[in-house]
Amino acid sequence: MSVAFVLSGGASLGAVQVGMLRALADEGIRPDLVVGTSVGAVNGAFLAARDFTRESVDELAELWLGLRRGQVFPLEPVTGLLGFLGARKNLVPDRALRRLISRHADYDRLEELPTALHVIACDVLTGTEVRLSEGPLIDAVLASAAIPGVLPPVDWNGRPLIDGGVINNTPITHALELGATEIYVLPTAGPCTLTDPPHGALGMLVYATGLMVAHRFAAETLTLDDRAGVTILPPPCPMTVQPMDFGHAEELMLRAEADARAFLAERRPAVVPLARRRRRLRAASVPDCDLPTAS
Repeated sequence: MSVAFVLSGGASLGAVQVGMLRALADEGIRPDLVVGTSVGAVNGAFLAARDFTRESVDELAELWLGLRRGQVFPLEPVTGLLGFLGARKNLVPDRALRRLISRHADYDRLEELPTALHVIACDVLTGTEVRLSEGPLIDAVLASAAIPGVLPPVDWNGRPLIDGGVINNTPITHALELGATEIYVLPTAGPCTLTDPPHGALGMLVYATGLMVAHRFAAETLTLDDRAGVTILPPPCPMTVQPMDFGHAEELMLRAEADARAFLAERRPAVVPLARRRRRLRAASVPDCDLPTAS
């Protein structure tokens, strides 16, 4: 049996995955491989470099508790203005995020990690998704997390790569292709009703991107029959935290942990939560949160 953790994107909502990971660690569930997109790639790189224990998850929690938006998306007026005028491809430099990843990366290359890590990016020129399994670790994670228009593309052997969430925010299909027989999906948020609209242009951009990829996720769940045991852990719903608000990590972790513990305790077979079309997955568990029907 090969166990995969699939970690989706979601900017500051990546703190949700820490709560889910605590519940999985206490259940004795360990990954043989990790597949991540965007912030899921950042969390995945931290996990893959360490033994998966409650202690290592608590280390990741400490990182999130000390994180603020300026450490990930430091707004610089000159960079932002040049990006707005079209003289640069991004509004925010990637130096801060590179430093953050470097500080907690104990390995130089993906293939050196104790637990196999695969991160998903998008090729700007072809518009196709790219799975990075070998090569420079920091560059691979930066590429997967390079929100288009916000962070600069990463040059990968001559190919400009951006955030994999644009095309595949929850890369379950890659876990299947890699031979996983038991898959745990850790989404950062479902398409729940917001209590308030996103704040600012950056927040609206990230939120709009999330809405687009939700349809891909809904469609993908329909293809899983008889393929693998898939457990989709429930993200907090309704979501009261904006994807660019890094000040609520503790709240997100606690909510996600409580929901995941209750969900794993039941471990009942359930149907894919589509609003108008429902199909049963064999050996699959999913949250009771409506997803939009694939168009």
